[in-house]
Amino acid sequence: MSTESKRGEGAAEELGGTIKKVAGKVLGNERMEAEGRAKEASGEAKKETAKAAGRIEGKIEEAVGAVKNRIGQVIDNEQMAAEGKAKELKGEAKQKANE
Repeated sequence: MSTESKRGEGAAEELGGTIKKVAGKVLGNERMEAEGRAKEASGEAKKETAKAAGRIEGKIEEAVGAVKNRIGQVIDNEQMAAEGKAKELKGEAKQKANE
């Protein structure tokens, strides 16, 4: 499962928990409200875990791209350097998307 889908799953669970919490509060049902809070917290945790994994994936991709870029520059291979730079930028973007 991709980090994006895990983030979505966490966000959906968090939203479901919020709805259940509010419904419990409106109905005066403390148990439902508590279950909603727990589900909300679980969803938030899943979302944050997925974001952390995305940042790690981005950092690895950035590092691999930087190495490929440098090697391409050293051996005077413009295509390799360009591919490395593209991978490096993609990794940076992935990190920013998961902040």
